[in-house]
Amino acid sequence: MKNKKHIVTGILAHVDAGKTTLSEAILYTAGNLRKIGRVDNGDAFLDTYELERSRGITIFSKQAEVSMNEMDLTLLDTPGHVDFSAEMERTLQVLDYAVLVISGADGVQGHTLTLWSLLERYKIPTFLFINKMDQDGTQKDQLLKELQERLSSGCIDFGEKGSDEFYEMIAMEDEALLDYYLESGEITESKIREMIAERKIFPCFFGSALKLQGVNEFLSDLAFYTEEREYPEEFGARIFKITRDENGNRLTHLKVTGGNLKVKTVITESDEKINQIRIYSGEKYETVNELQAGRICAVTGLSDTIPGQCLGAEQGGYEPVLEPVLTYQMILPEETSASVILPKLRQLEEEEPELHIIWNEELQEIQVQIMGEVQLEILKSLIKERFDVDVEFGQGNIVYKETIADVVEGVGHFEPLRHYAEVHLLMEPLERGSGVVIDTQCSEDVLDKNWQRLIITHLLERDHRGVLTGAPITDIKITLAAGRAHQKHTEGGDFRQATYRAVRQGLRMAQSVLLEPYYKFRLEVPQQMIGRAMTDIEKMQGTFDTPDTAGEMSVLQGIAPVSTMQGYQKEVLAYSKGMGRLFTTLNGYDICHNEEEIIEASGYDPDRDLENPCGSVFCSHGAGYNVAWNEVPEHMHLESVLAKEIEEEEFDELTQRRAYIEEESIDTE
Repeated sequence: MKNKKHIVTGILAHVDAGKTTLSEAILYTAGNLRKIGRVDNGDAFLDTYELERSRGITIFSKQAEVSMNEMDLTLLDTPGHVDFSAEMERTLQVLDYAVLVISGADGVQGHTLTLWSLLERYKIPTFLFINKMDQDGTQKDQLLKELQERLSSGCIDFGEKGSDEFYEMIAMEDEALLDYYLESGEITESKIREMIAERKIFPCFFGSALKLQGVNEFLSDLAFYTEEREYPEEFGARIFKITRDENGNRLTHLKVTGGNLKVKTVITESDEKINQIRIYSGEKYETVNELQAGRICAVTGLSDTIPGQCLGAEQGGYEPVLEPVLTYQMILPEETSASVILPKLRQLEEEEPELHIIWNEELQEIQVQIMGEVQLEILKSLIKERFDVDVEFGQGNIVYKETIADVVEGVGHFEPLRHYAEVHLLMEPLERGSGVVIDTQCSEDVLDKNWQRLIITHLLERDHRGVLTGAPITDIKITLAAGRAHQKHTEGGDFRQATYRAVRQGLRMAQSVLLEPYYKFRLEVPQQMIGRAMTDIEKMQGTFDTPDTAGEMSVLQGIAPVSTMQGYQKEVLAYSKGMGRLFTTLNGYDICHNEEEIIEASGYDPDRDLENPCGSVFCSHGAGYNVAWNEVPEHMHLESVLAKEIEEEEFDELTQRRAYIEEESIDTE
C-alpha cells in the first residue's frame, strides 16, 4: 500500500479575517474535531493560551495534525495581528504550501499585501480562501477582480473548475501552455499542480468558515492539487520556534528537511542529545522514536538552539523582513531589581526573538524592541503570568541601525598576562536588507580550524553595536581574514574578547552611516484632496510615484520614514472626513533623513561604552595595557591583510603597465 503524502501548510491572514475559524472548520470537516470551537467563545482548538482565549486573537503559531484519505496535513495556524508578524514569518520558512485567508467583507488590506510579498520572498505556493462571503454586501466578482489587480493575475476561481473560462484563465498565465491549449483544447491536472507549485497560479475559494460553506470543496482541492516535496537522505533540519511546556521543559520546534531524526542522537555542535520527539496537535502530543523528512515536531533536551537555526545539511536562512521598529523603556516596580528580572526576560526573548531585550548600561534601564502597542500589552500580561511582576512601559522610540560605507580591516587583540588572541576581520558594506553576513577566508595554516569556528560563533552570537548611536549594525559582510593563538596561553574567552574588539575597531576605522526604518505606503483620498496629501508626504521627507485614480479617489504610492509617518492615519481620517485610507507596510531600512540630529540626541560616546570596547589589550613586561582603537595598527602582531591585498593589486597593475610599455616600444622599433 502506497504511503499517504504529507504536506505542511500554514494559514495566514490579516487580523479578523477568520483564519482560526477556518482552521477549526478544516479540523471538523476532516473528522478530527467533534465540535467546532469559536474564537469569540474562547474555545478554539488552536488558541491554547489563556491570553489568546481572553483576547480572541492568535498570538503564537500552533500546530494541528489532520488525517484525511488522500493525505496527512500538518496545519500551522499563525498570528494575524501585524504586531506578531515575526512569529508568522519564522513559520513561513518551514511551509510546503500556504493558505491566505482574506475577509470578503474587507478585501485586500495593507497587512495582506505584506503577507503576499513575504510568500513571494519565501517562494511558497499559495491557496486563497475568501471568507465571510455570507455577510451582506460581499460581491464575488468584484473581490476576484481586486485579487487579480492587487495580488496576481494568476488568482483563479476554482469554483468555476471544468468551464472553458477556467482553463483559459490558467492558460493565460504561461505562454507555452497557452500555445498548447489553443492547439489541443486541454490542460492536464498534473500541469495545474505544477503551475500551483511554481506560483504561476493561485487557486481561490469563496465561502464561510463559520457556516462551513465552501470548506469541503477547498479541502478536497487542497488534497488533490498539492505535491509532496522530495528530501535528501542526509539529515537536515530548520528550527522555527522555541517554547516551554507546562512543566518548564524547553521545546525546540523544527522541520526535518533531510534524512531521519532519532531520539538520543546529537544534532547540534554541543554534545546534547534529543530526549523526546513530540508531534503536537493543539495542546496534546504523541511521542515517537523516529521521524522522517518533511515532518514538524518539537524536541526536548536541547538548551542552545535558536529560531532560524539550520542543522545538519540544511543551509541558508533569511534576514527577517518584519523587524521591530520601536523601542520602549521597561519600568519595573520599586521592589523588583533589574538584575533579578533580566535573566527571566532573556528566557522570554529566547522564545520570542523579535522582543530584543536590551540592558542599557549607560541609562541603567531595560529596553524592549517590539512591533507595536498590542504586542506591548501582551508582553505585560506574559510577564505578569510567568513571573508575577507588574511592569509598565515608557514612550516608544524608533529603532535605528548602523552600517558602513567603505571597506575596512578591523583588528582586535586581547593579551592580559597569560592570555592571548588576535583577530583580523575584513568588513564590507552590503546592499540594503542584506543583514550581517559572516564568512571566512583564513587559511588553516595561519589559524587552526577550531579557533576559526570559535571566532565565527562569537560573530554570530550577539547583535554588534555601531559607533554613531550604539544601534545594531546591519548590511555588512564580516570576513575572518587572519588570526593568531598562543600554544600555551590562549583560552576560549580570549577569542571572544578579540573578536568583539575587532568588530568595534573596524567600525571606528570605517565611515559609518545611520539607517532608519521606512514604510511603503498606499494612500487613498478623494481627488480634491490629493494636493494636501502630496504636500504632507513631502514634509515627511517621503517620495511617491505619479498619482493614480480609482473612481472618485486618488491613489498615492511611495515610501516615507516611519518616524515622520507615525500617527498620520488619524490625520488622513480627519481631513478626508473618514473617506481616506492609509495602508503601510515596512519597507526595510535606508539612510536616515536627519542623521546629525539623531546622533546628537543619542549622546552616545563609543569610547566610553565599556560593554563594547573599541581598543585592544597588549602585554609588555608581564603586564597588560590598553591601546586606543586608532593606535592598534601600530601594535598588532600580524600584518594587515587589507594593506597586503592593496600592495598586490598595485604591483599587478604596475607589472601590467610595464609589460604594455615594453610591447609598445617593440612595436615602435
